[in-house]
Amino acid sequence: MTGRDSGNKFVAPALMLLLLVTVYPVFSVIYLSLQRKLLIFDISKFVGLDNYVFLLQDDRFWNAMKNTTYFTAASVSLELLLGLSIAMLLHRSFRLKGPARALVLIPWAIPTVVSAKMWEWMYNTDFGILNYLIGSKVNWLGDPFWAINAAVFMDVWKTTPFVVILLTAGLQVIPRELYQAAKIDGAGSWDIFKSITLPLLKPVILIVLIFRTLDAFRVFDAVYVLTGGGPANTTETLSIYAYKVLFQTLQFGYGSTLSVVVFFCIGCISIFYVQILSRDMKR
Repeated sequence: MTGRDSGNKFVAPALMLLLLVTVYPVFSVIYLSLQRKLLIFDISKFVGLDNYVFLLQDDRFWNAMKNTTYFTAASVSLELLLGLSIAMLLHRSFRLKGPARALVLIPWAIPTVVSAKMWEWMYNTDFGILNYLIGSKVNWLGDPFWAINAAVFMDVWKTTPFVVILLTAGLQVIPRELYQAAKIDGAGSWDIFKSITLPLLKPVILIVLIFRTLDAFRVFDAVYVLTGGGPANTTETLSIYAYKVLFQTLQFGYGSTLSVVVFFCIGCISIFYVQILSRDMKR
């Protein structure tokens, strides 16, 4: 028996397990999405692409898509800008640098459900600390405009530390000699950032964008605990809508269709970022 054959025998069980826990569920959901399956009425009927045709005409789906896109774009943009600023500050040498880094990581260490509940109390119209500080009664979670932005702010607070961790690691890899040479040549802080820091940090920034965009696009627990998708579905994301259809109305067919669409969107986003990252690595 050759070494390659021996290696294949060891890899085969892992591949079988991978197929069992990933490929099989994916194809099962795709097959369910082609059915009209309602457990409460004991209906199970193959309908082909009817669920997808209905989805294209479903105003609630497009509303959820709009909310998800806005939430993703707003939260990821703010997290990247804020995370890069904090990472640049923490990269400098100063007293209490260690405690400052530990303090920044606290929001990331708190479980998402706990964070959402904590922010729900802070957003409370009558007793929340935010209204107390600004001296006004803003209906943060009851007003459609403020509700979606309140969810974005909470997500930014929760996940910016993750961005800081990755960007700080990327900054530490950049050789200090480059900064020293640039200062000797008379380059200012902005020129150094634009010509050295940003280009060398670009691969890490792309990795951050991949992780955060995929995570934000499929957000569920943070928004669901904070607002439940309300008021009037103005904060309902695709994952929340799919959950409600699947587990509250038990429409397994249409719920699976929504899940397949979320999976497809995430796949397209992943391919887009990976292509950008691959092109950047080849340069």
